[in-house]
Amino acid sequence: MVKPDDSSLDPDAQRAVEERARRILDRAAAWGRFPTPVEDIVKSAKLRVAPTSAFDPRVILAFVQTKAGGAARAVKSALSKVFGLYDSDEALIHIDASVHEAKQNFLMLHETGHHELPTHRKLFRLFQDCDKTLSPEIADRFEREANNFARFALFQGDTYQREAADCRLDLKTPLKLAKRFGASAYASVREFVRTHHKACVVYVLEPIELVPGTPARAQVRRIEASPPFRKAFGVPTDAVIDTSHALGKLLPIGRRMTRPTTLAAIDRNGVRHECVAEAFSTPHNVFLLVCPVLNLTSTTVVLSGVALRSG
Repeated sequence: MVKPDDSSLDPDAQRAVEERARRILDRAAAWGRFPTPVEDIVKSAKLRVAPTSAFDPRVILAFVQTKAGGAARAVKSALSKVFGLYDSDEALIHIDASVHEAKQNFLMLHETGHHELPTHRKLFRLFQDCDKTLSPEIADRFEREANNFARFALFQGDTYQREAADCRLDLKTPLKLAKRFGASAYASVREFVRTHHKACVVYVLEPIELVPGTPARAQVRRIEASPPFRKAFGVPTDAVIDTSHALGKLLPIGRRMTRPTTLAAIDRNGVRHECVAEAFSTPHNVFLLVCPVLNLTSTTVVLSGVALRSG
């Protein structure tokens, strides 16, 4: 199932969040240091990472015994869905040590965002000390704000975007930049596409499902499109990619990467464009990148608002 939006903010909120992230990058002297010095950023926020994670059952039990009932229930419920926690009372963050180190970097910055954004810190302290909980609407906004704080800090403002602009428009670029910035492949691929100055779109898929007697398929986790792609083509709305889909032959079954393949897409004005598409598989996701190249005059297949044709 396609995941709900986790990052959109109105322009004023975006600027406010980025200003807070900019300040902490300044305090940590983090600009131009690679990989991004996440530990220094956390220290600059006067936060500590718990040496024993709250995801350890023994710590959960201790937390439940010391916190108010509502807060304890919220934590126990959240543990099944999240990988990081912020304890405003103790200026402490807990990170699930079982996730990949690169993902831990983003999680630490996300929780630091909750601490550095004044409204977050105030309300977190209030609700951790009583039986009330944040409303779903406020909780969702806080998560999107913390995600954008983490993005800005991890990718050092527009540093990632500027470096990516000088590289090839292919999947190898965000995979290489992921290592440079200390990001996960997932975060890097999303950042690469959503900030790119050229038209491109990436389908982030769940692992491929191989069930005997049925076509290979993968659920769509997210679809990220660059601003030029959104303007020219819109954003695809596919929920599943299988072998009957126009992108189906790109699924890297039994291999990590598929070679660049020619497709065609039709834009909002009915103009056909040649595209190059490729795929890369990790243990957690499959990335399908589609980049328009040239105009064509050929038959296309319209799919979810974006026309694609195998070439």
